[in-house]
Amino acid sequence: MQQFNSLIWRECDTRYAVNPLSYISVQDDYQVNVNLLLLAQYLDQQNHHLPLAQWETLAATIEDWDTKVVTPYRKLRRLAKSHLQAGEYQQMLDIELMMERKTQQMLLKKLNQFESEGISTITDSSNDTYNTDNYLCLFGIDADYFIGLQSA
Repeated sequence: MQQFNSLIWRECDTRYAVNPLSYISVQDDYQVNVNLLLLAQYLDQQNHHLPLAQWETLAATIEDWDTKVVTPYRKLRRLAKSHLQAGEYQQMLDIELMMERKTQQMLLKKLNQFESEGISTITDSSNDTYNTDNYLCLFGIDADYFIGLQSA
């Protein structure tokens, strides 16, 4: 049984940093949760595949937090940007990052719960975007679209 820890998010942060605008674009255009997308990509890289039902559960785990707290705060931060000094805006960004870290903790806890329950993972290594496909299909997005977006 594999236990996941917060080091996952370091790798996800590194991936995000390569092309943050593509992640922000898919977040804004399709309401995709960037943390879940980065987690899916990380798990694909590790050949640790989760069935679609687990992606639905992960999405449900953070849905209230994301829709009632993080998304409205992000909208407020964006609206306030032109009215704030750089330091004030940075404080808002820091608070949003703290909220994102809370989201990551919630996802990590649920992921480790899956592991402790022994829910089997699919080990078909022929599909290197298995998790990404499963997560993005919840939004009706083909993973190839996002791959194209990343390279743009």
